[in-house]
Amino acid sequence: MAKLKLSALDGDDLAVISAAVQDSLVAVRDCAYFAGEKRFVLLLNRFCWEADSTVETAYWRTHSALVFNEVKAVHHHRIPLDKPDRVLDLLSMGLEGAGSAILRFAADRTIRLEIGRLACHLGDVGEPWPTPWKPAHPAA
Repeated sequence: MAKLKLSALDGDDLAVISAAVQDSLVAVRDCAYFAGEKRFVLLLNRFCWEADSTVETAYWRTHSALVFNEVKAVHHHRIPLDKPDRVLDLLSMGLEGAGSAILRFAADRTIRLEIGRLACHLGDVGEPWPTPWKPAHPAA
């Protein structure tokens, strides 16, 4: 399976990355803002939606790095910063107006990034591993 390496410079690009990272798991401690570098980084346990589930195993996960550059500020909503081992389920990402990117997690949790411009990168790191579980969402 080929490693993903994607970049987003506009909303359409970010929608592609959002689809790739849907149902990624991330520990609170693995979300970091480097203010001096204007960079926000998440280390993800990414479900490989693009993998061919008919080959070898049912499903795959891999570690990935999701990086946003040109970040001016980070705002958390219901993110348990006092619980670094808490694992969050990333559901989607998108632009909110001209100067914000929003990351939406399960349980009504969000991270909003104030950005000068969109400069987002996703890259798989390490080797994927098989998993018997495919994420599922209840019908609305």
